Amino acid sequence: MLSVCTIVIAGTAKAYSPADTTNNNLLACIDNIPKKEIVIKEANVLYPSIFAGAENESMEYIEKLSENRKAYLTRIYKLSKKYFPKVAPILKKQNIPAEFAVLMALESGFNSNAVSSAGAVGYWQIMDDVAKEYGLKIAAKEKTKEVEKVKPHTNKQKAITDERKNFVRSTHAAARYLKDRSRNLNGNWLLIAASYNCGVGNVWDAMEKCGKSNPDFWDIKDYLPAETRAYVMNFIALNVIFKNFDNFSKNNLCFKPVLVNYTPQQMNTAATLQQTD
Repeated sequence: MLSVCTIVIAGTAKAYSPADTTNNNLLACIDNIPKKEIVIKEANVLYPSIFAGAENESMEYIEKLSENRKAYLTRIYKLSKKYFPKVAPILKKQNIPAEFAVLMALESGFNSNAVSSAGAVGYWQIMDDVAKEYGLKIAAKEKTKEVEKVKPHTNKQKAITDERKNFVRSTHAAARYLKDRSRNLNGNWLLIAASYNCGVGNVWDAMEKCGKSNPDFWDIKDYLPAETRAYVMNFIALNVIFKNFDNFSKNNLCFKPVLVNYTPQQMNTAATLQQTD
């Protein structure tokens, strides 16, 4: 048996059977009542000025990172409060934006004893040749034999400081290195960050391969190593999260407006309910 429902139109009751195709146009009109988008929550994420223009390319990445790595981001932010105020004036002396302090977090997690598989050492993960170029002592501990009267052939260790593990000296060296890269890369901060990870030579090669006369990071990213692409995205992401940390920590960080579609009837109902409250 076919079920029958009743539709009320302008005070007139009209029987409707699902099998009655003559009523399809009537239902289509009901379903297609114009809807209006209402913003119920505005986007509130703020970008540091040096990343102006990177919003569209990086927003989705940052949002996913903020959702999936909240514990890591919170831990690094708390550690940064100890180190970043000391890094900022050293960077400023070389005209490097304070946002580059984040590289220390990405490189070593603020661990002075960090050593990479490639042999980079210290807070800023500086390689041997770069350390020597920027005046850092890098000799490791050496074993020496000292002949003694009482205990001959005693082995002793002569400790020689590796200045890549020295916070002040290594930070000054890193700031000078970044200053030199800014000259090589026309002050393009994302390219400079990329060069810190993979070397300025690889960045130059990527710039040549992309075929553009004055490329930015987004033009060359597909020609860079995957590790470097992630490195630059994390450089942006950590800075954005840290700038918005209060909202982030309260789960109140909104990356894009939250929209809801309302029909005119729903809007009138909501207004009526609001008036009766």
